[in-house]
Amino acid sequence: MSSEHKVCFEPYNKEINVKDGTNLIRAAMDAGVHINASCGGEGVCGKCRIHIEEGEVEGGLSERVSQEDIDKGVRLACKANVTGDITVRIPSESIVDESALLKAPPRKTARIQEADLDELKEKGLFLPPIEKFYLELPLPDTQDHLPDVTRLVLHLQIQYEEHRLQLNLDTIRKLPDILREEDFCVTVTLERAVRKKSKTRITNIQPGNTTGRNFSIAIDIGTTTVYGQILDNLTGEVMAQYGVFNGQVSYGEDVISRLVFAEKPGGLDTLHKAVIESINKILTKLVKTAEVACDEISSITLAGNTTMTQLLLKVNPRYIRRAPYVPAATLYPPVRAADLGMNVADHVSALVFPQISSYVGGDIVAGVMGSGMYRTEKLTLFIDIGTNAEIVVGNKDWMACAACSAGPALEGGGIEFGMRAQKGAIEDCSINPVNLEPMNLTIGNVRPKGICGSGLITIAATMFELGIINNQGKFERELDTKRIRDREGIWEFVLAWADETQIGRDITLNEIDIENMIRAKGAIYSGCQTLLDEVGLGMSDIEQILLAGGFGSYIDLEKAMTIGLLPEMDPEKVIYIGNSSLMGAKMSSLTNQIRRDVGDVTVMMTNFELSETPSYMDHYIAALFLPHTDVNLFPKLKARMDENSRLRAEADDNE
Repeated sequence: MSSEHKVCFEPYNKEINVKDGTNLIRAAMDAGVHINASCGGEGVCGKCRIHIEEGEVEGGLSERVSQEDIDKGVRLACKANVTGDITVRIPSESIVDESALLKAPPRKTARIQEADLDELKEKGLFLPPIEKFYLELPLPDTQDHLPDVTRLVLHLQIQYEEHRLQLNLDTIRKLPDILREEDFCVTVTLERAVRKKSKTRITNIQPGNTTGRNFSIAIDIGTTTVYGQILDNLTGEVMAQYGVFNGQVSYGEDVISRLVFAEKPGGLDTLHKAVIESINKILTKLVKTAEVACDEISSITLAGNTTMTQLLLKVNPRYIRRAPYVPAATLYPPVRAADLGMNVADHVSALVFPQISSYVGGDIVAGVMGSGMYRTEKLTLFIDIGTNAEIVVGNKDWMACAACSAGPALEGGGIEFGMRAQKGAIEDCSINPVNLEPMNLTIGNVRPKGICGSGLITIAATMFELGIINNQGKFERELDTKRIRDREGIWEFVLAWADETQIGRDITLNEIDIENMIRAKGAIYSGCQTLLDEVGLGMSDIEQILLAGGFGSYIDLEKAMTIGLLPEMDPEKVIYIGNSSLMGAKMSSLTNQIRRDVGDVTVMMTNFELSETPSYMDHYIAALFLPHTDVNLFPKLKARMDENSRLRAEADDNE
C-alpha cells in the first residue's frame, strides 16, 4: 500500500497528497479548503460534515450522523482518516462566502470616527505618525566630505527642524545608492515618536519626490473575521477596505478552543500562519483596489483581543486561560511587519494596540479610542458583542472594564444549524401567531442553509413572545402545529422543510440550541449588571450606550432586550458604531494624538475579572431565563406580555 494518498476536494477541484492515516480535516487545512469545525476537531459539534464521493475513509462516524446520512457517504471530517485515494465534496453550509462581510448594516451606524478626525484637524492636532519629507541635498565634492548619514540628518534638522533622529542599519545600507539615484534628491519617511523624550525614526528613504504618496493600513483582527482599510495619510481618506474570515476558524470558533489548539505540537505556529495568511489576503486586495505600490505603505496598525494579538506575534498564549489569567504583555514595541510574514516592504512597521488584561484586549482599547468615549463627559456604556463580550463603563475621567465569555452561539457556533452571516443564513423571521407558520428572510434572498446570530435572536424572541417557548426556552408541546416535534428525544421547531432548503435537510431550532443561546446572552447581561454594580451605578445612570462589533450592528435592539441579551434601555440612547476596533486602528494610523492618548487611556481603565467577582455568578444564574428570573427588570416587555395574555384570554372566552 502506498504511504501517500491523493485527496480531491470538490467543488474547489483542489488536490493534495497526504500520508496514510492523515486526519481529513488536517488534509483540508493543508489544502487551503475550509470546513466548518466549531469544536476545533473534537467531534462534538457535527459541523464538519462532508460527502465521500469516491473511495473510503477510516472512521468519521458519530452520533451526529444518522444511518441514512452514513449510507449517503456523509462523514465527520475531524474523525475521518485517509487510507486511500478519495474524492470529498464540501457541502454548501461549509463553503466560505466572504461577500456577506462587505454587506452594509441594515441601519445607519454612527460616523464618530470622521467627526473626531475633523475635530482634530480643526484643533491643529492632525499629525500623522508617519510623514514624508522631500530633501534636495548638496552633492559631496572635494570640499564637502560629510558622510551620507550626517548629510541627511543635518539637512533634515535644518530644513524641517527635526531633531533626535535615529536610523536603523537597513536604512543605512540602502542610503548611499538611493542618494545618488536622483542626484541627492530624496524623500525621507519619518516615524514620529509617541513621547517627547523618544527619538523620531527614519524608516525609509526613496529617490525623488514621493511625498504625495504616503499610505497606511489599519487592521482589525477579530476572532471570526479580519478587516482592513488602506488610508491616505495626507487626507485621511479611506482608499479601499476589505474583510475575510480569520483563517484560524478552521481550528476552533472561539478563543478558548484556539488557546487549546495552540498548546498542541506546532499549534502556535499553525495559528500564527493562519492569521498572517488572512492579513496578506487583505493586503493584496487593498493595494490592488487602491492602486498603491507596496513600497508606498508606511505603517500597519493592528488591533485585536489579547489572544489574537499573542497568536499574531507568535507569543505563547497558554497562561491566558489559566488562573490568575496573566497575558505575556500589555504593551508591545513596533515590529517589522515583514518579520511577522506580512507581504509588505521591509521598512513597514507593525504597530500593535496595547492590551488591558487577558480578556480585555487591544480591540477594546481601539474601540474606546475610535468611538471618542475617552473624550466625552457623558457617562457611557460600551458593549462589544461577539464570541467574547467586552464591556466598558465610564467617561473621560474614569473607566472600568470587564470581559465575559459568551461562547460562539451568537455567531452560529454550538447551534445545530448555526452558521456565520453568509448568503443563505436566516437573518430575520416572523411567525404567524395563529398557525405558527414561519416566514424566513435570508442573506442574499436565497433558499436557507442555516441560521446566523441575528436570526437566532429574532427567532427566539419571537417564539417567546408568542408563547411557543417558555421562559426556560422549552417548547410548549401541546400547541397545534406539526412544526414542533420530538426528534430522538430532543424537541425542536422546523423553520424550513428539507425541500425548501439548500442542504436537503430540515432546518430546525431545538431546545439545546436555545439553551446554548440563553447561556451566551446570560453571560453578556450579567457582565453588564456586575460591572455596573461594582462601580455603584445602574442602567438609569447611563447617558449613552455604544454597541460595537460587526454583529452588534445587525442586532434588533427590541429583540435583544426581549430575550434578555441587553438590559432594557431607551433606544434613543443607543448608538451603533459597528467595527469600533477598526475605527480606532484607523484613527491611530492617521494621527499621533490618538497614539499618545492610548497610553493614558490604558492606565485609567480598571479591569474587573468577572470570574473573581462574587456577584457575577449570582447575576449569571438569574439571567439563565427569558428574559430573566425577574421580569420586572424588563417593564416594557412585561407590559406587552401581559397584554398578549389578556388578548388570548379574551379570545378563549369568545370561543
